[in-house]
Amino acid sequence: MKVIDDKQQEALDSGTLLPIMEEFYTIQGEGLQSGKAAYFVRIGGCDVGCHWCDVKESWDPSMHPLSVVSLIVKNALKYPARVVVVTGGEPAMYNLNYFTDSFVENGFKTFIETSGAYALTGTWSWVCLSPKKTGPPIQENYGLADELKIIVHNKNDLAWAEENAKHVGDNCKLYIQPEWSKRKQVMPFMVDYVLENPKWNISLQTHKYMGIP
Repeated sequence: MKVIDDKQQEALDSGTLLPIMEEFYTIQGEGLQSGKAAYFVRIGGCDVGCHWCDVKESWDPSMHPLSVVSLIVKNALKYPARVVVVTGGEPAMYNLNYFTDSFVENGFKTFIETSGAYALTGTWSWVCLSPKKTGPPIQENYGLADELKIIVHNKNDLAWAEENAKHVGDNCKLYIQPEWSKRKQVMPFMVDYVLENPKWNISLQTHKYMGIP
C-alpha cells in the first residue's frame, strides 16, 4: 500500500489533491444526461462494495496517483464541452469543495454520480443518486438528488427502487437501469414494470453500445 506524507495528506484533506483513476472526454452514457459531451473524472476509493461493480479496480485509492486538481481543470479545458462528470469509486468520500469551485470558476457545469453513502461536499449542477444495498444513502442526500438511478440485477431490485423513491423530492427523475451482465435476463420484466409504473424511466449504458469509455 502506498504511503503518503503529511503534506500530501493535508492536500488530500483540503481537496487540492485527489486519487484519480482516470480522466477522459467522452459522451455521457446513462440517465437523463445521456448523449451529452462531458469530461469524466473517476476518483479512486470505494467501500460500498457492490458485487456486480464493473470498475472494482477503483476501490483501492492507494492504487491511483494523487493528482493536482488544477491540472485536471487544465486538461478539461482542452475540450469544447463545459460539463464535468465526477464518478468513482465513491467520490463523496472526499472533500470536493475545491474541485467544484475550480471547475465552476472556469464555466463548467458539475455533475456527480454517488451512492449517497457519504455527505456531499461541493457545488453541483446535477446530482445522480444511485443507492446500493451494501451502503445505503444517508437521509440528507435524498433531498439533493436530481436523478435517482437504481441498478437492476434481479426482480428484488424493483422493490428497492420503490423504497428509495419514497424519499426523493417530487421533481427527482426516476430511472431503473439493467446491470450490464444481466441485461438480457432483466430487460423483459423491466419493460413491463415501466409500462405499468410510468413514473419510472429506463436508463441504458449507451456508451457500452457505442463502444466508448
